[in-house]
Amino acid sequence: MLPLWIALQFLSSLPIRLPGMPEPGQLGRSLLFYPLVGLLFGVILWGLNLALAGAPLLLHAALLLTIWVLLSGALHLDGLADSADAWLGGFGDRERTLTIMKDPRSGPIAVVTLVLVLLLKFAALLALIEQQQGLVLIIAPLLGRAALLGLFLTTPYVRKGGLGQALADHLPRKAGWWVLGGSALACVAIAGSQAIIALLVAVGVFIWLRHVMMRRLGGTTGDTAGALLELLEMAVLVGIVLL
Repeated sequence: MLPLWIALQFLSSLPIRLPGMPEPGQLGRSLLFYPLVGLLFGVILWGLNLALAGAPLLLHAALLLTIWVLLSGALHLDGLADSADAWLGGFGDRERTLTIMKDPRSGPIAVVTLVLVLLLKFAALLALIEQQQGLVLIIAPLLGRAALLGLFLTTPYVRKGGLGQALADHLPRKAGWWVLGGSALACVAIAGSQAIIALLVAVGVFIWLRHVMMRRLGGTTGDTAGALLELLEMAVLVGIVLL
């Protein structure tokens, strides 16, 4: 169970405390539990959505989005902001892009990107509430965190040392592919035809963003992984509303 607790501690703001420093192998196995953490987030959001039935729609959507952000401690939004700054300021240069991503300061492009992504999520949540498509709240976080597993399965990690390198080096790859397939089947079992749309959108966004990462960096970093998760979740919500 320790890899699950590692995944929860890293991906969530839940009060999880580990007994000590995990071994590299345990860190790698924790990636297998990322989709399960996403499923937990989704069930929490789905339950909150039911509890807020009858509330004013704007407030309803705003509370869902707030809890969604708080559950992850805005970890992935930070990665999105760093990646946005680096992609513009890096001028196509790999080393400059990596250097900017390490800078904790956020520039105007980071702020604009965060506002637009959160605005699109909010608008999509509002539409989903009106359409009574609450099950999407379960599968979107699941797909977002399954995408992180998929990224580490298919993409080199370009920063040497640290947590990300340990995750990449010690990920059980065969088990990872089984978990990824099981995650897709779980989405279909939960949301039916809506999940098919969500999966198509998620795969399309994943392929595109991975291509962008490989072209600029030759792989991924923790920041670009966070950006992938946020953009993929947003695209899934918007895609289901529009399609």
